Amino acid sequence: MPMPIELVNESSHSVDEQRIIAAAAAAMRQMNVHSDADLSIAIVDDESMADLHQRWMDLSGPTDVMSFPMDELRPGASASELVTGMLGDVVIAPGFAREQARAADRDPEVELDLLAVHGVLHLLGFDHEEPEEHAEMFALQDQILAGLAGSL
Repeated sequence: MPMPIELVNESSHSVDEQRIIAAAAAAMRQMNVHSDADLSIAIVDDESMADLHQRWMDLSGPTDVMSFPMDELRPGASASELVTGMLGDVVIAPGFAREQARAADRDPEVELDLLAVHGVLHLLGFDHEEPEEHAEMFALQDQILAGLAGSL
């Protein structure tokens, strides 16, 4: 059964919506989130992202991705102990992300995959403020993206 992931593109950018949904769904599966958990993804222009970034983080300018958790879910303990509920909202700015991809010499579509996975991990309580947290979150992110590489 497909996960109830809603994606709304409110930006002027064309994105592969199904690919972004597939990346987010892969992260949810890997983290033992039940297939009926709700996730919303919004694709926005840099101006809208800058507004959200200022309003919620008190930081100026746009960023690549922001996450807004709802039920504060955490990863399931195992594939037999799946968590469910309202995961939350992930907001991605593809214009900013494409510039970021170009600077890092990455494919822009792969960058959007990365941001979808990154956003879902944030919704599940992962962060990267401290070195240990950064190492754990980015290792999970890399593992999920490696599993996606052949399927997208």
